[in-house]
Amino acid sequence: MAHTSGGTGNRNGSFLDEVKDAVTPRATLLVLGVLALQLLFIASYVGALHDPRAKDVPFGVVAPEDAAGRTVARLERLPGTPLDPRTVADEAGARKKIMDREIDGALVVDARGTRDTLLVASGGGTALATTLERLVTEAERAERRTVETVDVAPASARDFDGLSSFYLVVGWCVGGYLCASILAISTGARPANPRRAAIRLIVMALVAIVGGLGGAVIIGPVLGALPGSVVDLWGLGALVTFAVGAATLALQGLFGVVGIGLAILLVVIAGNPSAGGAFPLPMLPPFWKAIGPALPPGAGTWAARSVAYFRSNDLTLPLLVLWSWAVAGTVITMLAAVLRRRRQGARLPTQAG
Repeated sequence: MAHTSGGTGNRNGSFLDEVKDAVTPRATLLVLGVLALQLLFIASYVGALHDPRAKDVPFGVVAPEDAAGRTVARLERLPGTPLDPRTVADEAGARKKIMDREIDGALVVDARGTRDTLLVASGGGTALATTLERLVTEAERAERRTVETVDVAPASARDFDGLSSFYLVVGWCVGGYLCASILAISTGARPANPRRAAIRLIVMALVAIVGGLGGAVIIGPVLGALPGSVVDLWGLGALVTFAVGAATLALQGLFGVVGIGLAILLVVIAGNPSAGGAFPLPMLPPFWKAIGPALPPGAGTWAARSVAYFRSNDLTLPLLVLWSWAVAGTVITMLAAVLRRRRQGARLPTQAG
């Protein structure tokens, strides 16, 4: 009996030793990090998308001089200030501002009758166009007027709710950080030297070029989900993929495997719900509305919609954002590798002595 009890004790001791070996402090921290990402994911997506409301939507008003100010003031007083109205000289000017993405809609007042015209652009987001139609229809009804809606930049019939551009960009982003993560997992999170860091960036660039082309061909010629130039979408896709991949490589170079989690935090948890995909930026809460344009998913989604529906207008800022991520990721990746090599070189004489 004593022998049996001692054997059990040895087995229990062995099991506890295995647990201690498996659950190291580093593993514990990584598990806690995953738990934090999980909770942040839920908080970010639900926080951004659970209660979308229009707020200060740039909106034009075309009306006779004596009625323009009165109409603007009436729209400014709508509960919750959903619109940010401003006068526009004429309907042609309003259409141009919508296509230039300066405003999201416009009301053209008929001075000789009671039937006005609402200009919207569902290509910029069907949810926003539908919201504008509802708001303006209710406001017009209170004045005993009616409204006819005209879609200046309609979303494709195969682009349900205008979401295809968002999912396209999400796919490019996923390709970027997954490729960078695989490179880290296969050969170590931090490249051993600048040469290997450069090789990773070159591989990332090649993957970005192929992935950008593949996404543009699938979304356009294959599925017919999104109009617009395949070449322009190809270039955009390559830039989005490389920007996310280079940023992920940079974070890995600085923080090791933890950098993968930080990339997910930036791109997936913060970037996707703030990208203006399901609900365009004017319908998001202030925090997500503010950060969205500065992150790759938001910049990419805006640019993809501009290419598809707005004659490639208003691309300067989102392209600058994406190029900034790409350049910063490249520079930081190389600098981290150089510093790592120098630190290794400085340790060698000490170890030799």
